Amino acid sequence: MLRRLARSCYRRRRRVLVAWLLLVVVVTGVSKVAGGKDATNFSLPGTESQRAFDLLKADFPSQSGDTADIVFAATGPLGVRAPAVESRMEAAFAAAMSASPHVISVTSPYGAAGARQISANGRVAFAPVQFDVRFNNLSNSTPKAIKSGVDAAARPGGGLEVEFAGQLFTTRTPPGNSDVIGVLAAVVILLVAFGSVLAMGLPIFIALVGIFIGIGLIAVLANLMQVFVFTDLIAAMIGIGVGIDYALFIVTRFRQGLYDGLEPGAAVESAITTSGRAVIFAGCTVVIALMGMFIMGLSFVNGLAVGAALSVLVTMVASVTLLPAMLGFCGHNIDKFHLPAFHRNVGADQTRRGFWFRWSRQIQRRPWPVALAALAVLLVLAFPVTHLRLGFPDAGNDPKGTTTKKAYDLLSSGFGPGYNGPLLVAASFPKPSDLAVLDRLDQELRAYPGVASVSPVRANRAVDPTAATINVTPDYSPQDARTASLVRKLRSDVIAPAVAGTGVTVHSGGSAAISIDLTKKLAGRLPWFFAAVIALSFLLLMVVFRSLLVPLKAAVMNLLSIGAAFGILVAVFQWGWGAGLLGVTKSPIVSFSPMMLFAILFGLSMDYEVFLLSRIKEEHDRTHDNGLAVADGLAATARVITAAAAIMVCVFLTFVFQSDATAKLFGLGLGTAILIDATLVRMVLVPATMELLGEANWWLPPWLDRLIPRFRVEGAVAGRPPGTAEQSEAVLAGR
Repeated sequence: MLRRLARSCYRRRRRVLVAWLLLVVVVTGVSKVAGGKDATNFSLPGTESQRAFDLLKADFPSQSGDTADIVFAATGPLGVRAPAVESRMEAAFAAAMSASPHVISVTSPYGAAGARQISANGRVAFAPVQFDVRFNNLSNSTPKAIKSGVDAAARPGGGLEVEFAGQLFTTRTPPGNSDVIGVLAAVVILLVAFGSVLAMGLPIFIALVGIFIGIGLIAVLANLMQVFVFTDLIAAMIGIGVGIDYALFIVTRFRQGLYDGLEPGAAVESAITTSGRAVIFAGCTVVIALMGMFIMGLSFVNGLAVGAALSVLVTMVASVTLLPAMLGFCGHNIDKFHLPAFHRNVGADQTRRGFWFRWSRQIQRRPWPVALAALAVLLVLAFPVTHLRLGFPDAGNDPKGTTTKKAYDLLSSGFGPGYNGPLLVAASFPKPSDLAVLDRLDQELRAYPGVASVSPVRANRAVDPTAATINVTPDYSPQDARTASLVRKLRSDVIAPAVAGTGVTVHSGGSAAISIDLTKKLAGRLPWFFAAVIALSFLLLMVVFRSLLVPLKAAVMNLLSIGAAFGILVAVFQWGWGAGLLGVTKSPIVSFSPMMLFAILFGLSMDYEVFLLSRIKEEHDRTHDNGLAVADGLAATARVITAAAAIMVCVFLTFVFQSDATAKLFGLGLGTAILIDATLVRMVLVPATMELLGEANWWLPPWLDRLIPRFRVEGAVAGRPPGTAEQSEAVLAGR
């Protein structure tokens, strides 16, 4: 099938190119006209914080929407209580009310209801803005309209600082700037790897086509699923990486076919039926790993999984259809515009004369010391994972100079860090007299250590109330580990005993509670997710390579490289080692990052595993010599794997320059993991362990061999010289 597909795309290359370009235009146009909105909110079914939100929605409909804060500070002798400041801010609050029909209230600190909204020193105050919908249902112009109205009323006259807090006012840098830097880095690396301008341009072209179509499809997908705000960022990171990687492997095999004497048409067929088949298999492993995130059972995670998988699928299809067409246009001219300093023969008969063949033989001479040394390095890098703490960064981690960061600092200085993440206690009760239960609870909450302040009980109505709320402000910031501990203790040691046997139903929510509940929900399902992805990948590799030890070894090594990357993340983001260089502050590791990084990295690591092992398997089937097959396979693929990994590392690390802390975390995690995987694991551990295991690498019980289907990743390659006896004898003598 692949041979027929390659032949058809090669012969009808003009039609194929036009079809793909039309697809880019159509998908981009449709996404602009009919694209859905990214989600900024998500639900957590079955959690305490979600029950609190549902209770608010039922009994306090006016509070079921999201909130933001107008935070202001004055430096005059009377602070924010100065008459001039009060008049300006009251005008600002009126402007905020009129800026959007979804603003239902702005609680002024100058009224009776807002008495607690002015700091003890009188310098800082805030006004909560209540919306009747979630932020995701507001237009993109709403935050700008509110800010413009407030600024116009409050800022003239000087002596007053006004900032805005809340997710509505959080700004994110689009991924485009990082993409450009990553593509430029890829251009340089591909020029060095190929030594040819045309050969360099093809992988870039395939990656860009895949990104444009993938991001356009994600925008359309937002009409059908909950697509979270950073899905485009993840898709762009993966799309550039796998797009260039897949095309790089196919173009390399095509050029090798030309050097081995094949005509362009035959070389295209050979490249697609060998490396193209490996691309399809590798792409499927990435998709399986990403779709495994459905096990987490969260709607926003499902959107992430589908969006990222779409990017990989589009790139994979482009690699085996559009790329053969482009290779048809290039033909023998693939190396016409070459750089003499980097251009070299890539024929199969040259591989045993290169550095990587000698490298493999050196490792195979001393496999035990090499394997143990590499394992020790990986374990040292992975050690910080034992201190991993999951959570969510708060606005204190926003980039310096942003209004949300300034508002966070003002609230912390005026009221304490806990004001940036209060706990909301929501209760419902069958009879009005039960309000006394909440009054007692209010007093117990005030007396508990770690609680900075507690608001008075607020009923849903003055006559015959059926529900009430209490706001609890911790002594600590939302991302502080002590806040999570406090929330858990309040739930179990104060709230639950206070209402036991009374008929009063109480649930606790708020930003800190949501973070705790989400972290708990994700952590509880992570082992199932890890197990499912590893098991499916193991089965696929077992079917392809007809071996038990090869897929087992691949799974273990992937876990080691991912663990080492996570160790680096803990050291940088959680412990603060070098955090200043990245422009971040200490914070817990984002709760969903283990899931996302594992899915992406496990899939991408399998890419290199498949490309390397498929070539080793091909050589072993031809020579039946395990040691020679390992050296030949490594020599044939090491240069292209190194180039592919270098591109991915550069692409991913460019996201460290994003302003968003989560983007920095993903960029550093993905970049370091690929660097470790493609060097220490693929180029050191794999040849060492395969030498130690010998022919046992390819052992499969006969009964199992009969049960599982037969599938080859790479077939026999036309024009591949079998290798001379002199070469084999020389190689074997040098072991």
